[in-house]
Amino acid sequence: MVGDIIKVGQIIHFVTRMDTILIDQDGNALFQSVNHFIPAVLDHPKNEYTHINDVLYNNPPHHYYHYINIFGLEYMAVGIWKGSSFLGSIVVGPFISSMSIIDLIKDIISRNNLPISERKQLEQFYQSLPVLGEIEYKSIGELLVNMCGHDYIPAQRISSSIQTSSLSQTRLKVSIEENKDIIESRYKTQRKLMDAIARGDKTEANNIIHSMSGVLEFSNRIPESPIRSSKNMAFVMNTLLRMAAERGGVHPVYLHNISERFAILIERTINIPNLQKLIVLMTNEYCDLVNTFATGHYSPIVKKTVDYILLNLGNSLTLSQIAEKIYVNPSYLSRKFKEETGMNITDFINQKRIEEAKLYLQRGNIVITDIAFLVGFNDLNYFSKVFKKLTSITPTQYAKKWPPFL
Repeated sequence: MVGDIIKVGQIIHFVTRMDTILIDQDGNALFQSVNHFIPAVLDHPKNEYTHINDVLYNNPPHHYYHYINIFGLEYMAVGIWKGSSFLGSIVVGPFISSMSIIDLIKDIISRNNLPISERKQLEQFYQSLPVLGEIEYKSIGELLVNMCGHDYIPAQRISSSIQTSSLSQTRLKVSIEENKDIIESRYKTQRKLMDAIARGDKTEANNIIHSMSGVLEFSNRIPESPIRSSKNMAFVMNTLLRMAAERGGVHPVYLHNISERFAILIERTINIPNLQKLIVLMTNEYCDLVNTFATGHYSPIVKKTVDYILLNLGNSLTLSQIAEKIYVNPSYLSRKFKEETGMNITDFINQKRIEEAKLYLQRGNIVITDIAFLVGFNDLNYFSKVFKKLTSITPTQYAKKWPPFL
């Protein structure tokens, strides 16, 4: 029985391309086919599995459950029954039904008191999730009910005969020469693209990407599997862009998350035009990373300092604490940081915190005191003073500039 349900779970995973988990009646995961690894701050599986089981156990077998947890992660689940005995559940997800990722993240961080330093990683995680409309997730629920409502039936394949190739030796030689020219041109252009990414030059990078429109069409000449070949080339592009951004000075924490997210999105893409759009999106996001987080133009000590600040923005940050973490004398660090950035460490920290605070104030539905604490200020008056110093207006005045969020 368990073996048959696992086969059903595998089929659902391959068809929907979504994470699929089989849990027993005690809430333990017996089988998982997953593409996503949920960040630790969002991960409370045991309690959620128990809740899902309880709901399905107390409803008729033909019901499915659309579950949304406190972090906005959505799942479709159906109970596994043998007669009147409840054996557990199959759970498909996470996915989201909201297109506004940034707004969703802001609400989740505020509502659950999550660390502000994790916002970028959380954005990248949520952006990697499938976005399903109501018809789509209801269809998954109906699929689960119909696949789990009866015994598994093994299927048998009927195969067609293999067709012989009509490609002549002369045409094959011409094709090889054409491919050679394309490959050489592609590598030359890729080097230019990596240089643009390392500089964070989005305009130049996009011009280069549009000039490379033939790169994926090249894969159409492989008759066995053009989409597979195109995906492989997109994976290579993802790696090249990651390496270029790292060369530009982006911390590996940010690179790991964005690289993993795009690897998942590439594998899920089902046609070459969508892969081309995805490559443009990758190009822009890697450039944004360089422009936002790159520290490659700093000395090693200042680079470590900036990286530490950006990764711990919501925590207590003082010159002495930072100096201790990176094993350097505080006076030397203070002097070196001012030389290279043009500001002292406290002003730099305040500037970054106010940039984060602006994002929350634009929402208009979070108390200003909560925003101050979220971004690392322990004193509301000091937060307001710093905010006005950097923006010339108070946090309240800034928030009123934005329409209410619905």
